[in-house]
Amino acid sequence: MMPDNFSDDLFSKVNGDVRQSIGAQAYILRGYALPYVNSILTVLSTILIQAPLRHMMTPNGQKMSVAMSNCGSLGWTSSKKGYCYTQQDPETGQDWPLLPKVFLKLAYNAAKSVGFSKFIPDACLINSYSPSTRLSLHQDRDEQDLSAPIVSVSLGIRAVFLFGGLKRKDSLQKFPIYHGDIVVWGGVDRLRYHGVLSIAESDHPLLGKQRINLTFRKAG
Repeated sequence: MMPDNFSDDLFSKVNGDVRQSIGAQAYILRGYALPYVNSILTVLSTILIQAPLRHMMTPNGQKMSVAMSNCGSLGWTSSKKGYCYTQQDPETGQDWPLLPKVFLKLAYNAAKSVGFSKFIPDACLINSYSPSTRLSLHQDRDEQDLSAPIVSVSLGIRAVFLFGGLKRKDSLQKFPIYHGDIVVWGGVDRLRYHGVLSIAESDHPLLGKQRINLTFRKAG
């Protein structure tokens, strides 16, 4: 259901061409989230009180270098059985925090601006990167609805986004990602391999030595 007071022109005040094509149906929206950073950080602090960041373990028993949490009706988790989405935080036994309205608006409008209309996410993965952490090359295929795009919002220190092909061995493109940038990919690009290079030492005026990534999905 569409949230109350939903606005299709949330980012109408963003000037200039912010769209960078990186695939047939994949884009970087430069600075697209900047007008809403303060609202995002305010609600994010409340979410992380309810569902604190933690370093999950991979199925083979390795600790993930990126700290993470979730909000939405579903949250992505890892266990010895593998990766999956759950309705509750396995550490607290409580439902994941609800998706804030500003998160829904952000994801909806970003997706719509590049042709993915009516995207309403039910899950937001919250990743916290510190210098030297990285995200290994992978596909996002744990979601039931692979027709929906991925919307990835970056805040804080700079990262380098890796975008490959449909096979792990395919060549990689490298894109610098800055505070306020959004990457959207779906359609024929939905299952492309992607990751993040090791984060370089840096300091951001709002988030310090940290990069926050919000990744919106239609999981259920």
